[in-house]
Amino acid sequence: MGANHEDHHHAPDGHGRALRLGVGGPVGSGKTALVAALCRTLGPSLSLGVVTNDIYTTEDAEFLRRAGVLDEERILAVETGCCPHTAIRDDIAANLDAVETLEDRFGPLDLVIVESGGDNLTATFSRGLADRQIFVLDVSGGDKVPRKGGPGVTTADLLVVNKTDLAPMVGADLGVMDRDAAAVRGARPVLFTSIRQDPTAATVAAWVSEQVAAWSHAHAAHAS
Repeated sequence: MGANHEDHHHAPDGHGRALRLGVGGPVGSGKTALVAALCRTLGPSLSLGVVTNDIYTTEDAEFLRRAGVLDEERILAVETGCCPHTAIRDDIAANLDAVETLEDRFGPLDLVIVESGGDNLTATFSRGLADRQIFVLDVSGGDKVPRKGGPGVTTADLLVVNKTDLAPMVGADLGVMDRDAAAVRGARPVLFTSIRQDPTAATVAAWVSEQVAAWSHAHAAHAS
């Protein structure tokens, strides 16, 4: 898909299209649980759609449907058949098609969440697909993970460190993780959470709400 197509879909165009939020991170970090929490918390006030990515299955989409966090028809699955980062960064056609299907069926939407399949620390979304990006880590890998960096950790608009309740069990120092994340991310925000303890993911949901409001304001200003 050519650059002109990507630019057309990324730029605010005055037609009020949804903010597109990419959620990525390693396998098992809690991406799907975070997406479910965001749907649960933001669904009553925002019109949402979700696109999930798995290599050969629709497992993440089925998890969200079973959880009942959104109308099932608002959750679409993309089977990438390739490395997860390929479908969110290199060849985004299938994901763009899914996003646009949701917008055609249910629009105008406020927010479309695109969840990547589990990948490594280098995974990032094409800006032709995602306007904002969240990268999810968890503490089970130890407190050394943030300082390893990688584009996912360093460039995402928001870094979420999940499963903080496990820190004492794995000997992870949350203070060290916070310090190291700040060192590699500069002014970009970092939020610590445990979705197991807070199934609303309140702090992350508040950040997403701010991004949606800013996006809507930018569209309104562009249209006037």
